[in-house]
Order: sequence, then structure tokens, then C-alpha cells
Amino acid sequence: MKISVIIPVYNEENYLKACLDSLMNQEVMADEIIVVNNNSSDKSVEIAKKYSSVKIIDQKKPGIIPTRNLGFDSAKSEIIARCDADTIAPSNWIKDFKKDFSKDKNIIAVSTSIASYDMPPFGDKLSFLFQIYMLIPTLIIGHFPLVGPSFAIRKSIWRKVRSELCTDQKQVYEDLDISFHIRRFGKVYFDKNILALSSGRRLIHNPLSFYGEYTIRFFKMLKNH
Repeated sequence: MKISVIIPVYNEENYLKACLDSLMNQEVMADEIIVVNNNSSDKSVEIAKKYSSVKIIDQKKPGIIPTRNLGFDSAKSEIIARCDADTIAPSNWIKDFKKDFSKDKNIIAVSTSIASYDMPPFGDKLSFLFQIYMLIPTLIIGHFPLVGPSFAIRKSIWRKVRSELCTDQKQVYEDLDISFHIRRFGKVYFDKNILALSSGRRLIHNPLSFYGEYTIRFFKMLKNH
């Protein structure tokens, strides 16, 4: 079983190196790592080029949705793992994704827990708070939602839902949108043994938007799906 890792990137020079370093230090290496550059004007591409095993492709159309789509469409492996440029993947990330998909053919996607590496004094405690925060979406959707900093999906399922996914990023969160669309095809497994670390910068700089907008948009998405 092979895994491609897709990393959408827009001006992430302060975070990308740590992300790529974490992918270089996996217990089991990814079979493909693709950085999708979305018109970065900083040193993001320069940083990515320092890693000989990383493939860089360019998406000129602005936005996370077309950037993600190009990356997922370009992936050659049967499993697509997704992370953000500010994600630090644990060393068991690829290994456990492979193990999860191998043990049950009905598993179509794997979600993980998230904690922050730059929000002292909370740190790993945010993993528990994150799961509490996701409780209502989990109960409504029927499985733990896929979240941009860390998830994996079978490419066969991606192909099935690709054409029906929402394209207006002002109306949807792209990871939640996938969560809604894939649920009819099989089981989404939450791997509690994978704890990915992500920057808390969005929460730090705009907490009202993070909590308020996320909640409001979730229920709008629920109505439309």
C-alpha cells in the first residue's frame, strides 16, 4: 500500500520546514510528497526545493479548494494523506495510516486528533479540547470529521466525490465538505493513536472567527447537505 502526502502551501516560509522535516523523520516513509504552491511570494518554494524527494506543483488559481484538488488529482498512490504546511506529523503518521487502511477494506478515510505546538500552556491538552469541540459535528455527521491538518482518504473515494464537492470556499470548509460527501461510501476511522501538531495561530489571532464562524458555517453546510 502506497501513500501520497499533499501539502497546500501559500506563503508558509515560517512553518514549511518543520512540516517537511517531520515527514522526513517518519518510521515508514511516504511514497510521494507533493507541495502544491498557490502563488506564494515568500521563500516557501525555495524551502521545498531543498528536499530532493518533494515534488512541487503550481496552482495559479487562488484558494485552498483548487489547490487541494490539484494535489489530490496529482497523487499517484492509492491513499492520499493531507496535512497543512504548519502541521508537524508524528513519526507514526504514515505507518499508522497504512496499518489502518490495511486492517479493514471498509475504512475509506482516517481522521486524527490535533494539538497545538505554539499555544503554551495548553499544548497537548488541546487534543482533548479539540475532541470535545468536534463532538457535535461527530454526532451529526456520524463520524469524526476530517480536518485539514491531518487526515487520509482512499483515492478511489476521492474520485467518487470529486465532481460533487462544493467549490465556493466562502460557503464551506473544504475538509468538512469532504466529510459530508464521503460518509455514504464506508467507514471513517478515528485513530486516537495519531496526534498531529498544528499551529494555533488562527485561534490566537482571531478566536471569535475560529469558534463563531466555524460553528455558523457548519450548520449552514449541514442544511445544504
